[in-house]
Amino acid sequence: MKTYQVFLGLGSNLGDKQKNIERAYKEIEKRIGKIVSKSAFYVSPPDGFESENQFVNTVCRVVATLNPRQVLQQTQEIEKKLGRTKKSSDGKYADRVIDIDILMFDNLIIEEPGLLIPHPRFHRREFVLVPFAEISPDTIHPVLGKSIRRLTPPAAASDGLPV
Repeated sequence: MKTYQVFLGLGSNLGDKQKNIERAYKEIEKRIGKIVSKSAFYVSPPDGFESENQFVNTVCRVVATLNPRQVLQQTQEIEKKLGRTKKSSDGKYADRVIDIDILMFDNLIIEEPGLLIPHPRFHRREFVLVPFAEISPDTIHPVLGKSIRRLTPPAAASDGLPV
């Protein structure tokens, strides 16, 4: 059976944020595959919208047997189960109980309606790069050809705010 290395970014800015992520981890293990590494939790301000609620963010590496579409379906089902009512669209973001993004899926580059891998903005988001670099600094971004370590701004690596 073929396995894939999948990096997922998780974030929460409503309710018990750490508990929301821990619940998502349990569902990921049930539905997607074994989590082989997890970053620390990092606090960050909302990105792309105004809110008084800070985010808790983390990145995990999962060994999965599901294909990319199946992983997307499962992440969306986990979000719904944990209380997320709507996805962001047209660049409009809002507070959320849980957000799960597929950051990378092996070294695949996928551009299909509703599925872009690697995640098209993760390389510009410190709240993703810092935890990603913590667990897998030498992973190469398949589009940019640079390691996660090189994509992470030097100041960001030391400014991360672990919970």
